[in-house]
Amino acid sequence: MASKTEKKNNTRSRIVSYVMNNADTSKVEISKNLNMSMPTVLSNVNELMAGGVLMETGEYASTGGRKAKSIGINPGYRYAMGIRITANHVGMTLVNMRSEIEKTERVRMKFSQEISYCVELASLAKKFLGDMDEPDKLLGIGISIPGIISQEQHLVVKSHALQIENYSLNFLEQVFSLPVYFENDANAAMRAEDLNRYKNALYLSLNNTLGGAFCIDGKLILGENQKAGEFGHIILVPGGKQCYCGKRGCADVYCAASALTDDTSQTLEQFMQQLEERKESAQQVWQEYLEYLAVLISNLRMAYDMDIILGGEVGGYLADHMIPLGEKVMEYNGFDCDIRYLKNCTYRKEASAVGAAKHFFYELIRNI
Repeated sequence: MASKTEKKNNTRSRIVSYVMNNADTSKVEISKNLNMSMPTVLSNVNELMAGGVLMETGEYASTGGRKAKSIGINPGYRYAMGIRITANHVGMTLVNMRSEIEKTERVRMKFSQEISYCVELASLAKKFLGDMDEPDKLLGIGISIPGIISQEQHLVVKSHALQIENYSLNFLEQVFSLPVYFENDANAAMRAEDLNRYKNALYLSLNNTLGGAFCIDGKLILGENQKAGEFGHIILVPGGKQCYCGKRGCADVYCAASALTDDTSQTLEQFMQQLEERKESAQQVWQEYLEYLAVLISNLRMAYDMDIILGGEVGGYLADHMIPLGEKVMEYNGFDCDIRYLKNCTYRKEASAVGAAKHFFYELIRNI
């Protein structure tokens, strides 16, 4: 049987988790939705507020009696840092307890297996965090990597994007003075979303390489060999263009951000600027891109029958192009009468870094 202390810790964890996932709430709502007695809620909420975890955020409209106070997470109670490693860049993000980005920076830095890369990354992180007012509130550093990661063996089993195999993460962890957590980039981006809102959903990560992840009943599905969600290597065009994985016709070749930029050696921002300026060459490439993306979306919808979150660097721009994308998707999908299952990502940039950082908040809540 659980001890009295364990039961209390579990109660507090449930309350904090609920408040984190429901923005501003009230003691009455907590009691009702968590099926807890009002005295239990009052006692625990008051303790959590005294400890600085929760805070009053305002008042509800009066219904005739005393106005109820709204309660929320204290964003400055603790922080976590997220680092997104790609083949040619490093993205760094500081996240508060409300999963809000306090600060972000992207640096061009080519990945290398050399020790010097790890040392330089630690130096960049230290500089990035240099102006933190209360560095002792930083819980740890979450690092997202585009590859299959073994948490047990502490290594990157394989990463086509970084061109590594069985790469030990031990030294990369040791160069930091804080706890470090590693996560696959697409899985981390999925974790950045509110998994209470998206109980069953699929995340399509449209970065320079195409990745994906999905959750069922709010739990991320990793697969038997940690390979679930490798949507980028579904064959979209048999015998088509060469993919970096060695196969031909992979979805990655046609739907990753690189499909929009590789032929012109420009950045995605530059491409989207040309599209906004209605340059014919950019419009032609974009229409072809949306066509292939619509096929991929339709296939995934048929296979999973759940919400599809459009994320990654391209996903951040797609909010302004949902009508033309939706029209193309509907041409391939005769089973749905609308595209309400298509969702725009919460974080337009550095979602993977945010998701990796959030790991430390989950750990904190479990042990609060």
